[in-house]
Amino acid sequence: MTKRTKKVGVTGKYGVRYGASLRRDVRKIEVQQHARYQCAFCGRNTVRRSAAGIWNCKGKACGKAMAGGAWTVTTPAATSARSTIRRLREMVEV
Repeated sequence: MTKRTKKVGVTGKYGVRYGASLRRDVRKIEVQQHARYQCAFCGRNTVRRSAAGIWNCKGKACGKAMAGGAWTVTTPAATSARSTIRRLREMVEV
């Protein structure tokens, strides 16, 4: 099947409605939510979104469910919290 849209990608379904900047923002979000992510448990690119904030690994051996952001598996706030916790643990161990 040939490529139907050159610029708009998944937001081609909206046509000319809602404005270009809003469609651009929606495109960024929809691409993130439909992408596959790497599983933290088995290491394969099989994590898919099943609902807002719920991510499931579709690997045959894994099948884990994890909580995350609404559009991506990890959020910037979660990443900064994880790094802060790691840094504080290292300070306690030393």
